[in-house]
Formats: sequence, C-alpha cells, structure tokens
Amino acid sequence: MSPTGETTDETSKPSVPAEIDAEDKRKKAKVIFVVYVIAALDITWMFLQFTVTPYLAKKLGFDTLWFGYLQTTVGVIQLFGGPMFGRFADLFGARIALSLACSSTIVFFLLLAIADHPAMLFVHKLPTVFMHVLPASQMVVADLSEPEKRADALSKLALCFGIGMIAGSTLGGHLNTRYGETFTACFGAAGSAVSLLLVLKFIPKTTKTQASSTDTRDDSRKKSVFNVGEITRLMKYPGVTPTFLVKIISGLPSGIFQVMFSIIALEFFKLEPQQNGYLMAYFGIVQMVMQGLVIGRLTARYSDKSLLLMSIGVSSLVGLAQAYMQNVVHFCIIVPPMMFALSVFNVITDSMLTKSVPSSETGTMMGLCASVQSLLRTVGPTVGGFLYVNYGISSIGLIEFFVNVCVFVFMLQRYLKSTTEHRD
Repeated sequence: MSPTGETTDETSKPSVPAEIDAEDKRKKAKVIFVVYVIAALDITWMFLQFTVTPYLAKKLGFDTLWFGYLQTTVGVIQLFGGPMFGRFADLFGARIALSLACSSTIVFFLLLAIADHPAMLFVHKLPTVFMHVLPASQMVVADLSEPEKRADALSKLALCFGIGMIAGSTLGGHLNTRYGETFTACFGAAGSAVSLLLVLKFIPKTTKTQASSTDTRDDSRKKSVFNVGEITRLMKYPGVTPTFLVKIISGLPSGIFQVMFSIIALEFFKLEPQQNGYLMAYFGIVQMVMQGLVIGRLTARYSDKSLLLMSIGVSSLVGLAQAYMQNVVHFCIIVPPMMFALSVFNVITDSMLTKSVPSSETGTMMGLCASVQSLLRTVGPTVGGFLYVNYGISSIGLIEFFVNVCVFVFMLQRYLKSTTEHRD
C-alpha cells in the first residue's frame, strides 16, 4: 500500500467510533423524547380520571369517608406494587415493563367505564398495582442519560407532569360535562392504547448497558421478581439509606398538605369547582416554568447536595408561610416557592439515588422512590385529617416547618463535614 493510502487509512479510523458514538446518542435522544411523550400522555389520562371518579363515586352513594377509603386502597396497592414493578422492569426490560403498565391502564379505564356498583369502584383500582408508567419512564431516562445530565433529564419528566396536569384536567372536565363519565373513561382507555402503541413501536427491549445486561449473579436471583431481599439490598449501597430517609422524612409533611389540598380548597378557601380548576391550572403552569426554565440551569451550576439542601430550606419557609396564610391570594403567592422546593427535592433525590446504584438496578430504585409517594397517599389522609380537624390548617404548615428545619440542620452539618474532609 502506498504512503498516501496509509495516511488516508490511519486518519479514517478514528472517525468510525466517533460516528458510531454520535449515532448512538441520536438513538438515545429519540427514545428519551418518545418516553417524554408517553409520560405526558399517561399523566393526561391520570388527571382525566380524576374528573370522573369523584362524580361517579357520589352517584354510587360514596360519602367523604368511603371516598377516603378508596384513595387509601390505591396507596396501599401501589405501595407494594412499586418496588416489585421496578424490579420487573430491571429483569425483563423497558419495553415489556412499559407495555404492562399501559395495558393495565387500559383495563383500569375499561373497569371504570362499566362501574355501576360501589364494589366495582374498588375492583377497578386493582390494576393500579402495575400502573407505574412514570417510574418506568424515569428508569429509561436514568439509563440513557449521562450521570452529569441526569437531574436535568429527569426534570423534563416533571415538566411532562405539568403538561399532563393541565391537559388532563381541562379535557376531562369538558368530556365529563358533555358526554358523561362512561364516555370519558372509554376515552381514557383509547388514549392509553395509543400510549401502548408508542411503547411497542419506539421503546427498545432493554435500555441497560451491555455490561449491566450481561451481569449475572445467579439464575434464581434474576428470575425472582418478588425477592424482597434483593429489593432491600439496594439500601446497602453507599449514600442510599441517608438520602432515602431524607426523601421520606422531609417529603412527608408536604405530602400531607398535597393530600389534604382538596379539602382545604373546599372548606378553608371556599372555592367553587370552576375556581378550583383555575387553581390547578395555575399549579401546572408554575410547575412547567420551574421544570423547563429553572431546574435545568440550577443542576448545570450547582451540585446535587447543594440543591437538596436549598430545597429543604425553602420547604421549611413554605411550611411557615402555610401556617399563617389566611386566604387563596396568600396561597397563590406561596405556590411558586412551594413548587420550586417540591420540584428540586424530587428531581435531586431521584437523581442521587439512581447514581448510587448500578444501571442494572435503576428500575428497582425508581420503584422504591415511587413507593414513597404511595406511602404518603396511604398515611396522608389519616394523619392530615386528624391534624386538620383537631388543630386546623396551621398545624400542617408548622409541622412542615419544624421537620424541615431539623432535616436542614442535619444535612448542613453533613455537608460542612464532608467539605472540610475533602479540603483536608
């Protein structure tokens, strides 16, 4: 071969890996975009059913107490289903997991459409054990995004939540008013079928890295979805247990307020349904601004630990403000810092936890994170109802203030200690 040919051959070699790497990034970006679309659609259908279930429950004779039991049932089912579903996603791949979640949503809406007895409302909640589209989407995004960009990528999923909240609430309200609960539920089933088709068309069989997918410890472990020991084993990874405890302890007071918000809006603010709808739209818009314009820039400039500390500090101030608010105008002023704290807290804790475990187990970790929200929905109505009835709305805000102040001081001490050790 001539010298000229050798030179050409040598210079062409480095371009092959670069082209492959660029193509791989484009494929990952495409999958992540489709996952965002699927997540936005799923949240849309979820808020669409929120416009159906309360009215149908009232028609079937449910009072406030029994409706609370219905909501608690969902929390209990998803509390146990979340970690198991996450492990299922790790073992069988993203496509099968998302297909199962979307299929369960279809069944969920079809059962809601034919519900003509109080017992059927409880039966139609059973498929929620597999309805974990958002955690599965978080797993895919965590698998395909770079570690340093993971928080920003996960925040975009929360942006999808805001879009779905506004679209689902608006669409569901119009459909339910014009065509009734049955048609609206059938529309949700049809929409979930569209989500399923997107999964089958665009989501790869697995999103794990080659090293993770070929990592085998033993066959019995890999085949066991219900292995509680393997699920709880994630807590042994460095940094997982402290972050998870912070997620539960700091998230519980704000979760209680969220669970009780419908009662607060009705009894404390005296809002009509239409006014409540406007307030929910305001929630969605503020969340979209936070996720789309704020969090991405913050994660690019500050560390996860700094942002977590900031979110807890802001949450404590939000709790104090909630304790002394008097009307809905005061609450509207509190909403932006409240949504900022919630958004940053959820995104950063999820990002930190997924970074702390191998790629092969991000699904299980996201399932555990989802179980925290289910735990809040399970204990929130009972605890929140007790506090609200006996001590008023100010008690919920003051508890959020004191709990977050304690967590903030604890986290600040750990942060300063680690900074000092790093310098030494």
